[in-house]
Amino acid sequence: MPDRPVTACLVVIGNEILSGRTRDANLAYLGARLNDIGVRLMEARVIPDLDEVIVATVNEARRRFTYVFTTGGIGPTHDDITAASIAKAFGVALVQNPEARAILDAHYSPGELNAPRLRMANTPEGATLIENPVSKAPGFQMDNVFVMAGIPEVMQAMFESVVHRLVGGKPLVSRSVTVYLPESKVALGLEALQGRYSDVEMGSYPFNRAGRFGTRLVLRATAAGPLDAAAGELDGLIVELGGEPDWD
Repeated sequence: MPDRPVTACLVVIGNEILSGRTRDANLAYLGARLNDIGVRLMEARVIPDLDEVIVATVNEARRRFTYVFTTGGIGPTHDDITAASIAKAFGVALVQNPEARAILDAHYSPGELNAPRLRMANTPEGATLIENPVSKAPGFQMDNVFVMAGIPEVMQAMFESVVHRLVGGKPLVSRSVTVYLPESKVALGLEALQGRYSDVEMGSYPFNRAGRFGTRLVLRATAAGPLDAAAGELDGLIVELGGEPDWD
């Protein structure tokens, strides 16, 4: 298990996401599953189907983070340019992957594997395939970059097929409490608590439920000891302020 945090970045590729026509459903799933294995999703970026943007974003992310995951842009149409852009980012040729071609040959009936569908067999030279148990057209991995489909059902299946390749650190454990106190009332006490527990992440999230304002406070840490201690102090702070803590 690595001593330092294992990090990840999600790059969501697609004009349809930016336009609002399609809602991304992959971020929450990936963030939760990565945390399960001790990989912290540190950033998520949504970018257009533009070659130069994909190349620049992936090259920056793969140098900064332990793992990079991309979703979208590996289908059969002209605007599915992710594979070609990843090849350019790594400085290699885009080639028809014989293993991917064999998968598509086996999946489609004779005469159905047309030119657009054959595009889905193209990967950067040297890529390792990512299995697609749902619709068969594979994703691929280049070094620490994992290129997957955008359709949530397919992306999730692809991720589960490669999760064994990932080496994580200690997963974050969280504790959360809901209290009907305004965020401003708990702010100073929470800030002081954070100063005493630098190894516990503390977040404050206000809400309004049926006209009642309240705050959800979330504590996260990789070790149970500091987390429990901080939670105990937070509980006391809430009571001192006149609130009734409701822990999950």
